Amino acid sequence: MVTRKELAKMFDHTLLKPYATKEDFIKLCNEAKELEAAMVAINSVAVKFCKQQLEGTDIHVGAAISFPLGQTTLDIKLTETKQAIEDGADEIDYVINIGKARMHDWDYIKKEMESIVSICKENNVISKVIFENCYLEKDEIRQLAMIAKEVQPDYIKTSTGFGISGAMVEDVKLMKSVVGDSVKVKAAGGIRDWQLCKKMIEAGAQRIGTSSSFAILEGYDKEL
Repeated sequence: MVTRKELAKMFDHTLLKPYATKEDFIKLCNEAKELEAAMVAINSVAVKFCKQQLEGTDIHVGAAISFPLGQTTLDIKLTETKQAIEDGADEIDYVINIGKARMHDWDYIKKEMESIVSICKENNVISKVIFENCYLEKDEIRQLAMIAKEVQPDYIKTSTGFGISGAMVEDVKLMKSVVGDSVKVKAAGGIRDWQLCKKMIEAGAQRIGTSSSFAILEGYDKEL
């Protein structure tokens, strides 16, 4: 089992609410410091502010791109990615064009992934590709993971947390079975307790996106 410190370092401590205020982001960053989390996951508008709040720490700032729908043009996604990086983002979590995946336009999906991942690599920024599995068939998830294995983002990610369901253990297993050790898997969406978090890690997840970091740690402590 992971240690408490290792577990906390897997957390992308999350605040993606549309009504988040300056005070909310200060609280988020202070919590991330207390947790010693891997990252704060935020919408791109707050990147510069959170970067300032986390100055002097090793906690990353992660920007959600084309969030939560993924339904912006590639040019818009690239512009948002570049702006987030310019503002100080250390990690980029972008939502694929889900409609294109459902139409099996794999050339478009690959071009989108290559374009965004390339910008991230050029700037030494971690890239994560959000599939939003709740809208996809298993074969579509598999195909997306195969494209990711070729393109090589740092992570593929289950969900935004804004879809009709969040992370599913079987989807994490499926994604991991395709990419192996070449790409990491992030589970996000609906992970609010240690028991589910533990199952995600056992299935192969190496990052956990959650706004319930403290509750998960509390459950971890009770199990010891």
